Amino acid sequence: MLIETKRTYDVADLDPMEAYKLGTGLTVPRPIGWIGSVSESGVRNLAPYSFFNMVAKSPLSFIVAPASNMRKDTLDNLQATGVFTINVVTEETVVAMNASAASFPADVDEFEECGLTAVRAETSEAPIVAEAVANLECRVVQIIPVGKSPDGLEPSSMLVIGESQRIHVAERVSDDNFHIDPHELHAVGRLAGGWYSRTSDALFQLDRPS
Repeated sequence: MLIETKRTYDVADLDPMEAYKLGTGLTVPRPIGWIGSVSESGVRNLAPYSFFNMVAKSPLSFIVAPASNMRKDTLDNLQATGVFTINVVTEETVVAMNASAASFPADVDEFEECGLTAVRAETSEAPIVAEAVANLECRVVQIIPVGKSPDGLEPSSMLVIGESQRIHVAERVSDDNFHIDPHELHAVGRLAGGWYSRTSDALFQLDRPS
């Protein structure tokens, strides 16, 4: 294999945005957590996060990390209500997902603004995207401050850990053995900037070593 000539960066010498560009450009593709939540006053919220992943299998647990150095309705709602949904982003819903990333006022329902159907979760009042091929109902179990803002006065993000309570999956993408068909799922991944990837492109398999 070829050994490349590389540029080396000392992260301490980088502006936070420069480090962010490198980090998001290299951590690819990232799954997108399309997070549905509701405020204490009942306003529904929907926002995508690519600082998101599955982190434990028992109990099934996920993380999402909203930035804390700017107002985020999602974080406010999760702190207040302790419940949320994760809605899987696919090629069919990616345009609506992108629209929901806009900065809407806190009293605006993103479901209505983006032309999506909101369905109440079965285990909480958090809203589900009906058009999404799969949804996970979750409850917050821990919120952990992470990093530092540029002024050093507060964390740069809040790491939210949530446990899944219920999972809804379209019949066409799942089978009786709990397998998800990637050819049918059509999931979308986040790259950097405005770039995304299709997980249905050029799929291949490797046998795991024993």
